[in-house]
Amino acid sequence: MSKKLWSLIVVIVLLVGIMLYSAMTGSLKVNLSQLVTGLWTGTDDQVNVVKDLRLPRIIVAVMAGAALAVAGVLLQAVMKNPLADSGVIGISSGAALISLIAVTVFPTLYFWMPFFSFIGGALACLMVYGFSWKSGLHPIRLILIGVAVNAIFSGLGQSFNYRGSYAVTSINQVTTSTLSMKKWVDVEVIVTYGGMGLILAMLVFSWCNFLSLQDKTAKNLGFNVTRARLLISVIAVLLAATATAIAGVIAFIGLLVPHCARYLVGSDHKWLIPFSALCGGLLLLLADTLGRTVLAPNEIPASIIMAVIGGPFLIFLIRKADRTYGH
Repeated sequence: MSKKLWSLIVVIVLLVGIMLYSAMTGSLKVNLSQLVTGLWTGTDDQVNVVKDLRLPRIIVAVMAGAALAVAGVLLQAVMKNPLADSGVIGISSGAALISLIAVTVFPTLYFWMPFFSFIGGALACLMVYGFSWKSGLHPIRLILIGVAVNAIFSGLGQSFNYRGSYAVTSINQVTTSTLSMKKWVDVEVIVTYGGMGLILAMLVFSWCNFLSLQDKTAKNLGFNVTRARLLISVIAVLLAATATAIAGVIAFIGLLVPHCARYLVGSDHKWLIPFSALCGGLLLLLADTLGRTVLAPNEIPASIIMAVIGGPFLIFLIRKADRTYGH
């Protein structure tokens, strides 16, 4: 059995194991047989509480992690740079900012947050491409402009924290990313839009492989590089905006997961995209479970856990890397 298939099987087993552990562990503890029986019969009050409060949180964490990881893979393919990520180039902060503004001005439109997030993410992406365009899209220029756009949107978003209005508190999830108090309606939204984005990402895996070539080579093969970059970017924005709207701004997943995945399954996006989706879901669920259980009944936001474990691990991976991106 190949290394790729073994890696895929191991990640699936780990993901299922962490999902079961997360469902059974917390302020309310249930065992496996009680959980399975209660979900089947619906007569166990404790399991019903787990079903209503904990299972939506688990599904949201898995889907958000998968969406952010795949968005990172797509953006890195577009920009030919392992530092490309929805958080780095401003897509997540743009999505969060427009959501904050829209829900503050129109509080009754709270459940349209994914739509506003997509507009914000698309706006940030358009700004990056617009300011970067100079006889084509250069990968390095895209990253540098993206960092600047991210700084602008992040600064504007943080300014909302000092207004002291009720609306800021009501959309606290966008900035704290605790994943707490998720409901089945949140699951419906992230599964619908996130699932759509993941399917579209799999459909364009061959385009991502073409983008790993030199632009001149790809064009000589009859491949429309600019159109592919724009369409793949739209899919990445959809994934990142949906995750941001439901789970909040969470850093490092789009950087860490693709970097690790390439060591295990290589750079072929036919394997890299689904493997990264599974790893992203596993990583965010693990971070949320740790944050929920380490200092129980208090919680540490998943975004803080990701920053603590993600920063040092990313430095370690970059220092250990001995090959060129995309090879």
